[in-house]
Amino acid sequence: MSGEALSTSALAEQVTDPDPAVGLAAVAALRRLLEELERVQVDNARDSGWSWQQIAEALRVSKQSVHEKHSGRRKVSGKE
Repeated sequence: MSGEALSTSALAEQVTDPDPAVGLAAVAALRRLLEELERVQVDNARDSGWSWQQIAEALRVSKQSVHEKHSGRRKVSGKE
């Protein structure tokens, strides 16, 4: 699997591939996609006035963990 972006349907097929190199590469790509989606949605929520507590509840994590993960990044980007 190269560094090019794959469609989610291609990733879904590759994640069940019997070749561990293909399957694990697909899992890593899905992990990167999930992190990007979380970042985008946390930014959307904060820009919409959501509290860290509301975001944490929606993600089913602690307020401390979501704040620690995203607040520093948002300060650097000038969004906080």
